[in-house]
Amino acid sequence: MKLIQTISELRAELDAFRKEGKTIGLVPTMGALHAGHASLVNRAVAENDVVVVSDFVNPTQFNDQNDLLKYPRTREADCALLEKCGATLVFAPSVEEVYPEPDTRQFSYAPLDTVMEGKYRPGHFNGVCQIVSKLFLMVEPHRAYFGEKDFQQLAIIREMVRKYPFNIQIVGCPIVREEDGLALSSRNARLTAEQRKEALQISKALFASVDFSKSRVLLETKQFVEDCIRRAPGLELEYFEIVDGNTLQPVKAWDESNYIVGCITVYCGEVRLIDNIKYKG
Repeated sequence: MKLIQTISELRAELDAFRKEGKTIGLVPTMGALHAGHASLVNRAVAENDVVVVSDFVNPTQFNDQNDLLKYPRTREADCALLEKCGATLVFAPSVEEVYPEPDTRQFSYAPLDTVMEGKYRPGHFNGVCQIVSKLFLMVEPHRAYFGEKDFQQLAIIREMVRKYPFNIQIVGCPIVREEDGLALSSRNARLTAEQRKEALQISKALFASVDFSKSRVLLETKQFVEDCIRRAPGLELEYFEIVDGNTLQPVKAWDESNYIVGCITVYCGEVRLIDNIKYKG
């Protein structure tokens, strides 16, 4: 495994692999890696000859600068994990390398990016599309791997690839959870021991809602989850929406779509956690 910090070196390495006819997989990350990221890298290693993992905390997708400053950075541990997984190249550039000048490009994929995270984090998805499109242009991968925990992000990246001249297969990978059900997240490292116990109520509410939904109308299921979170100590619900899995638009009845997903964002103290659960599809 090789650590690379400049775009020119990255392209030189990849050009040599391409001349050998090797397939290239990309796993974009912001570092602070965990078993969820490892699952993406393992799949990329299984399906490609060369795997590039980006390790870059992208400033343009943070609408809260305090969140950017507190985002965990664990480069040494990240590299150790990636070497075990069999990654070929780790691309860990500086902000100046990626953004030698401000990126003024505007990406708009309404209505996918105007609901849920798009509503509560204005500018977030524009920043995501800026960095992901840059990585796609730098790496030119055959496949790129993203976790389904960031469900809305995955839908928007798929839409970007459909509309932008990228010839890349986007591979969505299942949520990886702790044994007790908590969705793995780099932000979990910021939770205290007590908050970690409180955060578990998020996945418990979602799992319980699946059984609840089998005998209840959709709006009752939505209320069930909201009530569970509001009763849980230490948690503050930002939103819970039950949406069409393709359009991300809210649905009000189970027969409105063949693909229905519940998406939730909850604050545990100052830590913002997201999760989702599939009801249909």
